[in-house]
Formats: sequence, C-alpha cells, structure tokens
Amino acid sequence: MLQRQMKSVRLDGVDTTLKRSELQVYFHQSFNLFESLFELLKSDDVYYLQSEPTRHPMIFYFGHTAIFYINKLVASGALKERINPHFEELFAVGVDEMTWDASSDSLKWPSVDEVRGYRQKVRLLVDEMIMTLPMKLPIMKEDPLWAIWMGIEHERIHIETSSVLHRQMALEFILPHEDFLLCPVQGDTPENALVSFSASKVSMGKGSADQGLYGWDNEYGHTQVSVEAFQASRYLVSNGEFMDFVMANGYKVSRWWDEEGLRYLQIRKATCPPFWIPQEEGTYKYRSLTHEIDMPYNWPVEVNALEAEAFCRWKSAQEGMAYRLPTEAEWRVMVEAGGIDEEIFDDERANINLAHFASSVPVDTFAHGELYDVAGNVWQWTQTQMDAYEGFVTHPWYDDFSEPTFDGRHNLIKGGSWISTGNEILLESRYAFRRHFIQHAGFRYVVGEGANESDKYANIDQMYARWVKRYG
Repeated sequence: MLQRQMKSVRLDGVDTTLKRSELQVYFHQSFNLFESLFELLKSDDVYYLQSEPTRHPMIFYFGHTAIFYINKLVASGALKERINPHFEELFAVGVDEMTWDASSDSLKWPSVDEVRGYRQKVRLLVDEMIMTLPMKLPIMKEDPLWAIWMGIEHERIHIETSSVLHRQMALEFILPHEDFLLCPVQGDTPENALVSFSASKVSMGKGSADQGLYGWDNEYGHTQVSVEAFQASRYLVSNGEFMDFVMANGYKVSRWWDEEGLRYLQIRKATCPPFWIPQEEGTYKYRSLTHEIDMPYNWPVEVNALEAEAFCRWKSAQEGMAYRLPTEAEWRVMVEAGGIDEEIFDDERANINLAHFASSVPVDTFAHGELYDVAGNVWQWTQTQMDAYEGFVTHPWYDDFSEPTFDGRHNLIKGGSWISTGNEILLESRYAFRRHFIQHAGFRYVVGEGANESDKYANIDQMYARWVKRYG
C-alpha cells in the first residue's frame, strides 16, 4: 500500500553503525519506490514509447538513476571500476528537453531485462559501499559517501519527474497500482480570497557548511531580502477557478500571453491545462496518474508558469487589480506566517511525501495559518528566476545541476507536491524549471509591489546575457 516516505537521512550523528543502517534503509526505499512507479507501465514495450515529444523514451529514465550512482562514485574517487561503461554513457546525458524535431530513433536501447539486471548490480554495489566506505560524521561535501546521498536524492527527484511523464502517457498503456491511490474527495470550487501580509525581511540559504541535511549546491550561500506588504490568495488556484479563464477563451486571446507564452500555444496547440482532457460536449475530464476522472473542481489546477501568468493578466483585467505570481521571498514570508518553517515539512500537515494519496487533494484541506497549501499538494510557480545565492560554489561532481538554470529561462518552484520526498520537502530546497515545463505544479496569485512586466523581462534579459557570457 501507499507508504509515507522516510525523511532525509541526516549527515551528522555519533554512531556510524547506526548511520550506515539508516542510510541503507533510505537507499532501499528510494530504489524500490522508483521501480514500483515503473510497474504502472502496462508492458515492457511501453518503456520504448515517448509520452512527451521532447523527452527520451521511458527506458532512458529507468536506467538513468542507476548509472548516476556509479558515475558519481567514480567522480568521487571511491569507485575505480565501472559496472557497464556503455550503459554509464548511454543513460548519462539527455534528461533535459530535446528540441521539438529531435528523435531518439538513432539510439539503440537495451532490453528492459538488461536494465533490470544492471539496476540489481548497482543496488548490490551501493549496499556494499554504504557498509564498507570509511565513515566519519558529519559527512562533508568532499566525502565519497556524499556521492551516495547525492544518488539517493537524485533518484527521489526522478520519482517525481518520471511520475509526470507517466501521467502524460496514453492511458491505454498505464495500469492501476495499489501503491498509488487517488484521493476520493472531490467537490465544488471553493471561493478564493486575499490574505494580507505586512512588510518584513527574510533570510534564505544554508550558509557555507551545513552539516545537518544533504543539500544541492544552489541551496548554499545566503541572501536577505526586504519584502514589501502584499496580499496572497488563501487557496491555490483550483481547477474550478481556472475554468473561468478557459471558458472565457483565455487560451485564444493573445493579449493574456507574452511572447514566450504565444510560442508555447503555437507549438503545443494548447487550449486548456495539460492534464485536462477536452470532451466533445465542451466539458473536461481530468487525467490523474493512473485514471481519467470527472473534473475535481476543488483540487489545484496544474499548469506551467506561462499559463499561470496568462491567468493573472486576465484576472487583473477583469478586476482592475495587478495580480501576479509571488516571489521566492514572498513565499518564504507565507511559510513563516503559516508556522511551517521547520527544517523538514511536516507530512501530517501537508499533502506531501506520499503520506496521504498519489494525487492532489482539495485546496481547502491543509491550513497553514490563514493560507492553505503553502507547502504540499502541488509545487507553486514563482516569478523569481533561478539564480545563485551569495557564496554559491558549484559542486564539482555535479557541475551541470544548477549552473544551466542560471540563464533567466528557469523559474523557481516552491513547496513540493504530493509525490515530493527527500530533499524536495526541505524548507531550503530550490528547484527550477523552464516556464513552459509540465510538472505537478500550480500557483497562487498575489497583489503587491513586486516586479512589473517590463522590470521582469529586463531582469530575464540581463540574466541571460550574463549566463551566455559566463557559460557560452
């Protein structure tokens, strides 16, 4: 049955025997959960299908998380001999999007059973290294054991991103699964409202040498931000609330979309959110991970940042107010006001960590102060472009994790979703995606003195120019 996930294993402690055992359990749970997700695919043939035209077939992702452990252990110097050099090259590159006219046809993929066998060899090897590598607590970034933490947290990211791809796969290729059950509670659209927050200052970042919980390199460093007074929507925008925008032909009115959004509409031919299924009579069904169901109007809508911003422009025009997405710092204000600023989000107070369902729940379920779902249910888009905190240093074993996102093209998402686990449910975690990217992500809107449209695009252009100059 659906299982609440073990929280991230701490890097500190006093008992290395206990720490090895704890790490091994965490590794096994991550490995097992990832593989159980692939049990949703109806047959081995489905592994070779692309659910998303800009991504590899699912066989790539099935192999990718396993070879990552080996490649990072090699990078750390702890592993001298590879298991399968061909696999460790084939499955290493290509996680990010391909161009729209790219093809995977030229790549010769191994059989699913070959990859299953490889994964088992990796499991045994990592097990052995957990128990035999020298361990001194706390584990530091240069310690070879850090590579194992890195592999586990990387696999937990791909548990989530693979679930998105599975959700995009045609339903005829997907099986129901007892580990991934839907919330049975559905209802009418709750009426949203604005909640006021006073001006304040927030501090973000893990500093230079956090020794408690594993972090990706972009989480380190520090920044302090002065946040002006603002108002935020009590609830995440629900399917029902977003339906008003769709019914107003929002996807067909160009004034609500910026240039990037119009390109998205042209390429995707989008007329509604990605997990809505248009019906002949003009209504919509909803695609969950494993089923097509009646529209759950009180669940959060899942859209990309371009769709969220278009909704905000439309709503602004309807009501004569300047609605927009929150900033990363404004989200942090909401976290602190909601009393959920603990190191790890509490999965008893949020739809997160697979603690409740393998789906969203109604947006009025989990209260955090005056707001709901400040963490959990779906990720929340912000208007903040991913950038480094002061003091950022690239981790040499994974130098393409953060730096490619400092290009002004990636917006931060915050708070986690129902399937977020591990590092993803930490207060200081920072993840970003391109604005057209499909994820278990929605949004809430704010009103306040944030960046206006011209300032936002000027910042994007400046970031991109700096990125090109530095990274080419």
